Amino acid sequence: MDNLGQIKKNIAKAINQNLGKNLVNQEAIVYPPEKNMGDLSLPCFNLAKTLKKNPAQIAEELKKQLKAEEYIAHIENTGAYLNFFLNKTFLTQQIIEAILENKHYPEVKDKKEKILIEYSNVNTHKEYHVGHLRNICLGEAVKRILNANNQQAVPLSYLNDFGIHTAKTIWYLQKLYQGEKNENLLKLLKPFIKDGEEEKTFSQILAGLPQEKKGFALGKIYSEAARASKGNPEAEAEIKKIMRKIESRKNKEYKLWQKTREWSLKEFAKIYADLGVKFEKTFYESDLIKKGEKMVNKLLAKGILEKSQGAVIANLEKYNLGVLIFIRSDGTKTYPVADLPLAQTKLKKYKPDKSIYVVDNRQELYFKQLFKILELMGYEQKMIHLSYDFVKLPGGMMSSRSGNVITYTELKEEVVKRAKKEIEQRHPDWAGEKIISQAQIIGLGAIKFEMLKVNSQNIITFDIDKSLSFEGFTSAYIQYTFARINSIIKKSGEEKSSYNPEKLTEEKEQDLIFKLALYPEIVEKAGKKYDPSEIAKYLFELAQKFNDYYHSVPVLKAEEETKTARLKLLQATQTIIKKGLALLAIEVMEEM
Repeated sequence: MDNLGQIKKNIAKAINQNLGKNLVNQEAIVYPPEKNMGDLSLPCFNLAKTLKKNPAQIAEELKKQLKAEEYIAHIENTGAYLNFFLNKTFLTQQIIEAILENKHYPEVKDKKEKILIEYSNVNTHKEYHVGHLRNICLGEAVKRILNANNQQAVPLSYLNDFGIHTAKTIWYLQKLYQGEKNENLLKLLKPFIKDGEEEKTFSQILAGLPQEKKGFALGKIYSEAARASKGNPEAEAEIKKIMRKIESRKNKEYKLWQKTREWSLKEFAKIYADLGVKFEKTFYESDLIKKGEKMVNKLLAKGILEKSQGAVIANLEKYNLGVLIFIRSDGTKTYPVADLPLAQTKLKKYKPDKSIYVVDNRQELYFKQLFKILELMGYEQKMIHLSYDFVKLPGGMMSSRSGNVITYTELKEEVVKRAKKEIEQRHPDWAGEKIISQAQIIGLGAIKFEMLKVNSQNIITFDIDKSLSFEGFTSAYIQYTFARINSIIKKSGEEKSSYNPEKLTEEKEQDLIFKLALYPEIVEKAGKKYDPSEIAKYLFELAQKFNDYYHSVPVLKAEEETKTARLKLLQATQTIIKKGLALLAIEVMEEM
């Protein structure tokens, strides 16, 4: 009986046995808004409709008939509510032992469900920016939360490496190689160019860049290409010609595409390593496009697709999903030509129960259309589009076409720089290597937490200063709480295995214990909703409760037996903070 979810299940079971009918489930047992109403409560209004009785009468009858269990101190009824007051000593011992002994907290379920989760579907040859971070942080956290709920989450990625954007980048890169000057681009790359090398040819400058910065440079070249080609029919014609050459896979443009694609892939690998992200498999559009062309012909033969005015379309009007174009009248292909064979490959290879796509909310109609076509093709797996809203800068929206973005590289360097400055002020005695390591953990934690602390349907305005604050709803505040607990435990110098739970009777420590008991339920809720913000909010509230407790209740100065019990409570709190942050892919530090 090591968490509140289990207690609620047992209460529901006892009520159903008493009624002789299965009318109450775990979700019917709620948390009262006030402490004097108990720890758990059953509102009897729904039972009243079924049993044709007054809800207050039902509550009174149940109070008389239910037996007090070891985990229940007493039961009361207040009007239509049946209120349960828990045995605090029993709960304290069960919760702390379950956490410290890692007794499957949260509870392990019998059946594993295989779920594919596809995220970080970025474009090669483009900038990896703050908006992409929301996608990868959301996907990674959901994967970890699903696994914590004993589901088998398989992380996959799909990269768009063959679109018109690649031709646009190659087009402009060739111009730079041919001597075209771009002062804005040189200014952006200046931090990575050695002194005295600015006058070299662009080919030489690019060749001299550190390997890990070439992908970054490529993204900046794409932005300049988008700007230079906008509203320029001649440029657009040249770009389409280059795209056809790349698609032929046998000329200098294709070789340049291969070379520059590798720059992007190396940059992505570095970012994934920074963020602690590992994919089971990465798929590429360039590997799928030929399969997609063959699939289009098969779907035409089956009548799922049709030809219309020189284009190939899926007419989904009868499902109120409009028309989805596969191949335009000029022969150019759209996303579903690769997305359909990708979905088919994933479903056949992994045989999942569900398949989740983490893609922004602009694609909601597209995924409804894609899922309908897969259904018409005979696939029965549940398909879920996990959408999310935009990331804004304090100055407004971002666009990689206009160059109005903060790239991952720029953001990380700025956040780590500011975190480093903060650490240097707090710990002037620390070695440089330690400061850099800690700054990386704080900086990356800040980035991830800002991407996850609000529901995915809300817009994020990313503010670097606020994200690094050691006060308020930030990862730094929670990380600091962990480090603070570690410092207290270290200062105590004791590691006793036994303790007396009856010593933990203060109201604030009981509040803290009750909050710890909620953790498995929060993890389960976050998994069902695919919502990491539930974990983030819980951890912030837990950190608040701990700090409030520690300010009010002495730990190290308490009498010996009480001190030992309180240190156990601190260890349990520290453990849950670490577990919860790990679900968000955020590290903790022993000291800050």
